[in-house]
Amino acid sequence: MATRLKFEDSQFLQQNFQEQLSRWNRSRLAPAYPDEAVAQRLETDARMARLERAFIEELRAEVRPEAARAPTDVEGFIAWFEELKQSGPGQHDRLFPWLADEADRDQIRWFLGQEAAGEAGFDDLVAMTQVKLPTQAKMELARNYWDEMGRGNVKGMHGPMLSQLVDILDLETRIEQTCWESLALANAMTAMATSRFYAWHSVGALGVIELTAPDRSAHTARALKRIGLSNAERRYFDLHAVLDVKHSKDWNEEAIKPLVAEDPRRATAMAEGALIRLRCGARCFDAYRAHFGLA
Repeated sequence: MATRLKFEDSQFLQQNFQEQLSRWNRSRLAPAYPDEAVAQRLETDARMARLERAFIEELRAEVRPEAARAPTDVEGFIAWFEELKQSGPGQHDRLFPWLADEADRDQIRWFLGQEAAGEAGFDDLVAMTQVKLPTQAKMELARNYWDEMGRGNVKGMHGPMLSQLVDILDLETRIEQTCWESLALANAMTAMATSRFYAWHSVGALGVIELTAPDRSAHTARALKRIGLSNAERRYFDLHAVLDVKHSKDWNEEAIKPLVAEDPRRATAMAEGALIRLRCGARCFDAYRAHFGLA
């Protein structure tokens, strides 16, 4: 297994840096106009892009030895990738059964606030990742995106479902109130999706979300039901507990397999992306358990 970075040894795994990177991502991805302080914006973008790349390269260094052991043939890689659901970093963390069965309403609210603040927007990540991908993989990401967009029905869009839950529970989602681990997860996903140098990493990272989300979503839905939320109010998590099973199967079959068949080097990049996503998630779970006093 890869060696986990010590927070004190990293200039990036820190609250101040992750807040700075989160604010930059929020600003740079927001629609704007060409006459809004362009020179200053370009200077900031260049500086932050260098820091973002160094952040991702540090995360890559952490997982590279493990990713290098992933097979690069199609069937071997798929078997390795799917095994991450059982033995990957952060899987079956005891935080989630505790949330489902024991956490009180305020504890569930705090957890969901961290998760919502660290949500980079799966629909946008898929949209940015699919740019110039080979046709078969691009079509699968398009189908996935269409599901995220409610297949054209506003009420079925996944993003607004989560926003509705934020409003219902009055969750705290300000950057400065979010632990760096959650911010780092969102920032890592954004970095991989927005840079073409990490496009294959993003395919792996997004795919492993689909692979591993159902179990966590089911536990979270159970927690919400226990504190009295209706079917409609907890729909976001109920939906992902079921729909992501199909999404994962299709992603592996229609995106990962043909991409690896065309160029085996992509398997290693996808493995790195998947492990980066899982290790960032595992750090979140460690931080959440520490907050709740679950040693």
